[in-house]
Amino acid sequence: MGPVGVCVVIPARYGSSRLEGKPLADIGGKPMVEWVYRAAGRARTVDTVVVATDDERVVRAVHAFGGTVLLTSRDHQTGTDRVAEAAGTVDHRIIVNLQGDEPLIKPEAIDEVVRPLIDDEGIIMATLKKRIESREELENGSVVKVVTDGNGFALYFSRAPIPCVRDEAKGAFSSRLYYKHVGLYVYRRDFLLHFASLPPTPLEEAEKLEQLRALENGYRIRVVETAFDSVAVDTVDDLNRVREIVSASGTAK
Repeated sequence: MGPVGVCVVIPARYGSSRLEGKPLADIGGKPMVEWVYRAAGRARTVDTVVVATDDERVVRAVHAFGGTVLLTSRDHQTGTDRVAEAAGTVDHRIIVNLQGDEPLIKPEAIDEVVRPLIDDEGIIMATLKKRIESREELENGSVVKVVTDGNGFALYFSRAPIPCVRDEAKGAFSSRLYYKHVGLYVYRRDFLLHFASLPPTPLEEAEKLEQLRALENGYRIRVVETAFDSVAVDTVDDLNRVREIVSASGTAK
């Protein structure tokens, strides 16, 4: 099979209720969006990387490090909507939605989640899961959990601890069944454009999880297990943690 064309779109909204100007936050001498962009560019399956933003300041920052950027509407309610707008301007058949607040993303994780769509034309959407290692993480409502069927397709995503192991002793914990969702998505371009046009669904609105819109409409999501552990930047504390990790690793500029 010839090349299918894989484009990573990084939604990078400037405004944030908890961390204003997040895409431009300095990490080791570089704006956060540059860390994400360069990691995506190192993925072996990726042909093109584009930042999709709503702000000229981000546009200027991306141009400064030689990246490709698209100025999108300020009216998008979700990152998926922003990615869909960008996807409408490219010819690539596979679109990766890589959040702009993942400066420590590993290129290998991107390759892991892209590969099923390259290998199987029947797969229209894929994402990642990682084994949960502690009860604290399992019970944290900010950590999205996922359960899958025997073929690796999602059954459900939830902020609640799932599955509920009825007979597990109180206080005991086994990681054999528990997985957290790592929010890196890959879509076939045509499906992404359709998905973004669908109205929100009841379970999506209840859990505040967009991926449930796909399941509620009968679409299957392939879920790939990874060893990559996401460190998303949502708050100043998250940003400081990432800065410490980068400094300790010696990868700072």
